[in-house]
Order: sequence, then structure tokens, then C-alpha cells
Amino acid sequence: MPIRVRTDVPFGNAALTEVREDAKCPEVAFTADPHGGPEACWFCFRIELAGARPERLRLVLKHAGNLLGAGHIPHIRPVVRIDDSAGGEEGGWQRLQPGEPVQAPDGQIHAVWELPAPARTLDVAVCYPYGPQEVAQLLTDCGGYWRADDFGVSQSGRPMVRLSNDYGSADPQAARKPGAYLLARQHSGETSAGWVLDGVMRRLAEIRADDVTVWCVPLANVDGVVQGDYGKDNFPYDLNRAWGRPPMRHETLALQRDIGRWRGRCVPRLGGDFHAPGLSEHTGTYTFAVKPENLNDARLREQTHWLGAFRSALGEYAAPDFLRVARYTSRWETPTATGYFNSFEDMYGVTFEVSYVGYSGGEVFTRARYRDAGRRIADAMLLELRRTPKK
Repeated sequence: MPIRVRTDVPFGNAALTEVREDAKCPEVAFTADPHGGPEACWFCFRIELAGARPERLRLVLKHAGNLLGAGHIPHIRPVVRIDDSAGGEEGGWQRLQPGEPVQAPDGQIHAVWELPAPARTLDVAVCYPYGPQEVAQLLTDCGGYWRADDFGVSQSGRPMVRLSNDYGSADPQAARKPGAYLLARQHSGETSAGWVLDGVMRRLAEIRADDVTVWCVPLANVDGVVQGDYGKDNFPYDLNRAWGRPPMRHETLALQRDIGRWRGRCVPRLGGDFHAPGLSEHTGTYTFAVKPENLNDARLREQTHWLGAFRSALGEYAAPDFLRVARYTSRWETPTATGYFNSFEDMYGVTFEVSYVGYSGGEVFTRARYRDAGRRIADAMLLELRRTPKK
């Protein structure tokens, strides 16, 4: 019963893979590879079976205590795809049941799942993968509503792609539409954020929101996405901590200059940055607000208005403590994308955090539900943008 673990798959990531073969329930152990960074979280790999099919298969996530935010094992619920199945809205992917914590003799805690063995292959990932192929599918499904343009290159020379529904106008005398600039995947393994932004974009295309100017970068850290990196705090610099003036990453330099073009072609109103929290966070979607002590009264009212609109629209997808302030220790006390957006007095920047796992009532996120959350964010965003007079 030969069993092989492969990481030469799209977004592949796994380390310390080990196979223990047993006639009834063979075991595949693995952990997340940090790919050179201080934090690990993302994993994605394929298990291939040859010969006689076992009854069950056991997956063991080793060293769970070393992964970001993996403190509660039962809330860790990766996704799997059996035998290349690709049907339905979920593309063949399904959630595993809650992980079972198992303590090793030396006190380490591992996460264990047991499931029916596939006939041939089993794909495993932290969350539903999202990459260039999914962006291409989004463009196709939206029937030409979104234009795709490269506006720069990554540190490894890959194209950085921006989607837009309208280039706006550089003519200062022309009427300009209210605008939003959206991005995701600065931390490349945060695929839940990508699926929500996918839902935002599909909703805008569905209702043909032609009275606003929206520019979007769905794969900001495209190198990390393709390479299967987790991407948070990766060296030489976390992309989302590189937003100073001057910026500390070439991708951020390109993004800042693209934001400048966008600002000169619309009435800039909103900047949105989509992320995911720790691995076992299960309370849905929430936002990181600017610390109140850093805002004057007018800006505080604006923040309260925007975040209230998003919370109301998200409904059950909103975490009970939807409005949070980031007070955790960072490796770099340098500007983020949201901080950069908020450095402009004429617009508001918001960070969305989207769970890898689930939301209120114990419901798990599926690809369809991520997109539905995105649809709701789009509706709230449009309502607020349309309250902005054209100039």
C-alpha cells in the first residue's frame, strides 16, 4: 500500500512528512513549512495512494503549538478534496470535522483527523486554495466587467495584476466618481480573505456598479501565493509592514504608486485590506479599527459610521466583537496598508479579518459563504460610496 506525499502542487507547503502504513488506517503526519519566515500556518499538499485501498486514513498535524493562532485544536478544520473531485460550487472541497488534540509523550500537542481513505488521491489545505487560476475564473464569470492590467512586478519578477471596472479620468475638469481601492493576500496564505474579496468583486459585477471607480489587487503577495508561503512576517519584510515612505518592499512601492494613480482619477473614499487571523479563530469576520486616541472627533465619527455599516451588512458573519483594535506586539512597528490609506484625510482605510474556520452558531465557512460575506460587504460599500457627491 505505497503512500506518497507531494508538495509539488499549486501552493504546495508541508514539512516533516512521515507515512506510517497500516492495513486498516495508515497515518500521514506533517507540519507547516515556514518557508524561511518566523511564522508558519499555511499547508497544502497531496497524498497519493497506490495498490490496495485502506478503510481509513489518519492525518496528524505535528507541532501545532508552533503555528500561528493554533491554540485550540478543535477549532482547526482544514479542507480536503478527494480523488480530484471538482463538482459543485465548492469545487470538490469539503471541511474536515474538528481536530482532536493528542498529547505526545514529551508534552507536545498534535492535531489528528481520521476520515475515509480516498481511492487515489487526497488534497489537503488549511483553507480553500485561491490563486491565479481563481482570479482568471472570476474574470471569465464576470463577463468582461473587470479589466486586468499589470501595474508592476513582484520581487521575483512576477506580474502584479490589478482589476478595475473603470480607469476614471486624469482630467481635473472631468466629473469623477467615488472610488474604493481593495487588496488581499499581503500575507499570501490567508486564502479566506481572497474568497471574501472574490465575493465583493462578483457582486459589483452582478449589479453593474458603473457609478463608482473600484480598483482591486487580489494577489498582493503573488510570489508567496505561488510558492505556498504563509507570508506573515516573512523576510526581508512583511509586505503589510512595508508601507512607510519610502516603502520597504518593491511590491509596496508599486502599490503606493498605483494608489496614487487611482486617487488622481476618482473621488477617493475607501481603502480595504483583507486578511485572516490565527488558525483556530472561529468567530467569523471582524475589523481592526484605528486606535481612537489617534483620531480626531471627525475621523472617529467617520470610522464609527463605516464600521457600523459593514457590521450591520455582514449579519451573522460578523464576530460578536466586530470592532477590534490591534494592540498585539509586531515584529515591525512600521506602517501598514490601512495606515497608509488613513494617512489621507479624504478617505478611510479598513482592515477586514476573515476566519479560516467558521462564524456564529458553529457554522463553518464554505466558499459560497465566503462569497456571500463579500457580497454583503460590497452592498454596504456601495451604499456609502453613492452618498459621496461626484466631483
